[in-house]
Amino acid sequence: MFKITIYLSIFLFGSFGSWQSAIGRPPRSAIAAEKKAQDIELEIGIIQRLGAAPMIDGDPEIKKVTIQSIAGDTLQVSFPGQAKAVPIKTEKVVLTVDLARLSQPKLAEKLILSDRSTFETAEDSAKSWQRLGIEVEVAQPGRWQVWAKRDVYQTPLVRRWLLHSLKANGYEDPYLDTQILAQEPDIVLEIEGQKYNQDEVEISSDKSLVQVNTTEKPQEAKLYGGSLRLQPNAHGEFTLVNQVPLETYLRGVVPHEIGANAPAQAVAAQSIIARTYALRNLRRFQVDDYQLCATVHCQVYYGLKDTNKISDRAIAKTAGLVLTYDNELIDALYSSTTGGITASFEDTWNGSKRPYLQPIIDAPKPVWDLLKYPLDNEQAFRHFIGLTKGFNETGREGVFRWHKNRTIADLSQDLRQYLLKTHHPLANFQTIESMQVQERSRSGRILALNIQTDLGKLQLHKNEIRSALEPPRSTFFYLEPIYNKGKQLKGYSFIGGGFGHGVGLSQYGSYNLAKLGWSAEQILAFYYPQTTLKPLDDTIVFWQDDQENSSTSISKNLLPE
Repeated sequence: MFKITIYLSIFLFGSFGSWQSAIGRPPRSAIAAEKKAQDIELEIGIIQRLGAAPMIDGDPEIKKVTIQSIAGDTLQVSFPGQAKAVPIKTEKVVLTVDLARLSQPKLAEKLILSDRSTFETAEDSAKSWQRLGIEVEVAQPGRWQVWAKRDVYQTPLVRRWLLHSLKANGYEDPYLDTQILAQEPDIVLEIEGQKYNQDEVEISSDKSLVQVNTTEKPQEAKLYGGSLRLQPNAHGEFTLVNQVPLETYLRGVVPHEIGANAPAQAVAAQSIIARTYALRNLRRFQVDDYQLCATVHCQVYYGLKDTNKISDRAIAKTAGLVLTYDNELIDALYSSTTGGITASFEDTWNGSKRPYLQPIIDAPKPVWDLLKYPLDNEQAFRHFIGLTKGFNETGREGVFRWHKNRTIADLSQDLRQYLLKTHHPLANFQTIESMQVQERSRSGRILALNIQTDLGKLQLHKNEIRSALEPPRSTFFYLEPIYNKGKQLKGYSFIGGGFGHGVGLSQYGSYNLAKLGWSAEQILAFYYPQTTLKPLDDTIVFWQDDQENSSTSISKNLLPE
């Protein structure tokens, strides 16, 4: 019955779309030589939701953005919709966000098929929906979501018909996000005393350097290489996009990701994986018509204000070098601290296995036999957590090993907020009654955590655990109940190690290996076994869609004509 319904959907509203067309990716094409890698231009959303309420409590709402040239330079401002207009030359542009009242209410509606904490798991979910014949797109309005493709399921009737079909066939996750808007964000530009009302704006400078400030404090301005573009996004607001050469982009990433005082070979390793990560992940914000964000959801990118000589030298010395597996860019994941053992990709996210992302004891010399004592055994895991000597991260207080207590009331509050965000049927529960680790991976990461509430039982999986509960800094922990004098459950101790997902390179671990004299190539071979370090050339695949076994090489539209 469901297949018949879905086939009818395809007949009425569109054919099976390829995964590539669903989330978007560059077409297959090549560049002539590796030296052109430095000319690849990226599109980074440096202010993603201009005109939106803050995504995180405590974040300031951005109402004004000041864009200035550096001393001795001039900005050129143009409006893409006015092709024949002469660019305006100025030293400063002020963008002000206002709310414009609509002449009549406007329906803003999306059919959310699934809601996930990470892009990787959302992308895997998107593929599952596509296998049912539903065209999809991946978006990030706070958490990552999979939407029924808006230009396919265009009308309220079609969206409701599809939702009804899904619910009738047992799919509980999909829901409609419906808003009736009386007003919408509006951008006003002030240039040399004149005001302009434009949705799309391009800003460049002769020296390819632009300052951006979202505050009234001049010292907080950020400096960006390349140019800027203001454009609408998929959420009814605006995004300020930095169009920047790849190697310039890395200058604003590497020192902030690895730390200003990291050893030179650790910085070189970080430069290579940051380059690899960026090029493999250009599809993340296809729905918004740019490629990467500037936050921890991609890689932290602060522009050129706080570059340093160590990072600049490492980026220059490794220019064009990327890490590959079977001639495809690897999923170059990394985290602050593994806790003594790296995790497999599938320990944290849903999706196909990456052979080069596997459990590795994070130590320069053997300290644990993982074949003999895998950490999916609870007793072995607890013994491992008790070890502190001989690891690459030994001595990293508060992140290598940690112990955090949390009351039942606070844990209940954490979980309630998470369930409300994800539209879970138990979101209105009152209190957690018990928590128990149900399943671990071979690397010790929790794959399933059972939680009993007063309304019923639910299960959290993988990285979802970190999203739902405040204490754990990773999924590498065990629980100890805390009782009051009357032997009533009062809370839990979270006893664990690591900070972040623990997949791939440990940044603190790379510090230690570099100090021991390991080269960047040796560090990368340790954390990403079976991979090959090579210059970017016209044979390397950026990202291969494992669903359709199709691939893309370096895209012509990333390079200057």
